Amino acid sequence: MAERTRQHFADELRRVEAQGLGGLDLVVQQLDRVLEALEHQDVELAAMVIANDDLIDGRYLEVHQGLLSLFALQAPVAGDLRIVAAMLHVMKNIERMGDQCVNIAKTIPLTGHEPPVRKEVLERILRMGRAARTEVGQAKVAFATRDVALAEDLVRQDHGINMLNREIFQLAIDVGTDPDTREWAMHMVMVARAIERIGDNAVDVGEQTAFVVTGLFREFSDSSHPQPLV
Repeated sequence: MAERTRQHFADELRRVEAQGLGGLDLVVQQLDRVLEALEHQDVELAAMVIANDDLIDGRYLEVHQGLLSLFALQAPVAGDLRIVAAMLHVMKNIERMGDQCVNIAKTIPLTGHEPPVRKEVLERILRMGRAARTEVGQAKVAFATRDVALAEDLVRQDHGINMLNREIFQLAIDVGTDPDTREWAMHMVMVARAIERIGDNAVDVGEQTAFVVTGLFREFSDSSHPQPLV
């Protein structure tokens, strides 16, 4: 009887983990949509991103409740406890990534129907977004496969995102004196900051991967404490 109960617990934990990591797929979908909306100034698509945040919030609540229910079923052993604790952190990071996509979407109507787009700024924004998308996908694979080396590689990718963020900030400063252009550039600084935070959240998921494998928590880098832009 005890063995069957233990096996049921293990099966349920794997199911809840898979459900939780599926939240990273939802983040990728949201990021794809909001980048497209940003590139084409698509207000309707931006509104869809905002509405679809309920899916990520719902996934967060479902997984959170599922993990708590597992505690009521059976006291987890040390390895299982690490997974439960890590997944609670991972789900919080997923929820935050979803919120950042919403923050980006909310800037799109503010820039106007035909904003004074600076190509060099928008191109870097889109590069940042694609890099963050890759990071989120890699974070999922790293956690699912317990690949610490893959998780640690997220820091390298995050460094590229941070560099682009600094470039965008400097371009915004140098954009000129036209009020409309300066306003658009400031909105892009906000967008870049949101994307940078998504990258940081992906690194946080990687850190939870290392915790599950080793039992020790360590920060891979200073990603959680970004340096000043200037």
